[in-house]
Amino acid sequence: MAGLVRQPIDVGALEAYIGQHVPGIELLLDVKQFGFGQSNPTYQLTSPDGSRYVLRKKPPGKLISQAAHRVEREHRIIEALGPTNVPVPKTYCLCEDNSVIGTPFYIMEFLDGRILEDAGMPGMTAKERSSHWKAAVKTLAKFHSVDFRKVGLGDFGKHSSFYDRQVATWRHMSASQEKVADVKTGEPVGPIPHLDEMLAFFSDKRHQPKDRTTLVHGDYKIDNMVFHPSRPEVIGLLDWEMATVGHPLLDLANMIHAFHLGPLQAKLGFLSDTFRPGTTPGLPTPDDIMRWYSEESGWDPKPDMAWAVAFAVFRASAISQGIAARVAGKQATSLVAKHYAEAFKPLGEYAWELVQMERDRVTRQARL
Repeated sequence: MAGLVRQPIDVGALEAYIGQHVPGIELLLDVKQFGFGQSNPTYQLTSPDGSRYVLRKKPPGKLISQAAHRVEREHRIIEALGPTNVPVPKTYCLCEDNSVIGTPFYIMEFLDGRILEDAGMPGMTAKERSSHWKAAVKTLAKFHSVDFRKVGLGDFGKHSSFYDRQVATWRHMSASQEKVADVKTGEPVGPIPHLDEMLAFFSDKRHQPKDRTTLVHGDYKIDNMVFHPSRPEVIGLLDWEMATVGHPLLDLANMIHAFHLGPLQAKLGFLSDTFRPGTTPGLPTPDDIMRWYSEESGWDPKPDMAWAVAFAVFRASAISQGIAARVAGKQATSLVAKHYAEAFKPLGEYAWELVQMERDRVTRQARL
């Protein structure tokens, strides 16, 4: 999964820093770049003894949003979760000095396991597919059960009104992202369809889920975890850039919303041959996922899930818009960034459909 370095770094300067601050890593290093990582360039470092490590850094250039690319926050939460039963890589260092390789970075353990890029899990039996999904859901419930105050993350985020803050964040970020002009054509990225109407709905207290406060990962999905080489067991959670203190529905809806995209996923080219909800043997239903989560956590998320899924699709459109802005500014780091960038308007349209459906459902219910 690691290969051509698309965004070069000063390996000599990196080695000088490691030699001084992380003497346990043997030098000289072989450096490759991973193909994944929509936001923060991610590299594989290999020592002469064969030991491997992972480096995550902020992208170069002027950043569109200071709320994104926060590798410092990633490092902090991974380090805080180390002593808990939540599977995370070991961290080795955090460097906030831009003069070393141009932007802040951290180095963590390379986990020798499987990253399942396709949530349909091709090549597995129905039993294996179900057990891997169940392990992912149970791991999420364990993560949400961590007392963030006891692990030193009491100031990692505000403890109430999470979705109000999410609405404010994405309103601000989307306003910045839509104005970014393509460096070649000068054309702006453009707005998310129906943005104002959706934000008005998500801001309405009559519809919002009641406050519930845990740590949240922010981008919890199958391809952001490492599974054991042969067992249905999660050995590491990755990509903590958007982690904060917030509402656990955010993570759960992030896992579930893909099951609702249906024809849109096929249209966008995101639907694999094996991720076919209702058809792929062993692939769980959203009800299965909610039941597993409830069994592990003791909390039933089902009453608010339609609202949370609508918000998750809206949020996915805003994240895709951010990728489009990075593509326009030539800051995109992933090999498939352009594909994701083209998805933000269709995702916005679909989010609006879900908002209208949920709004109509609540209105009908209120009349009964």
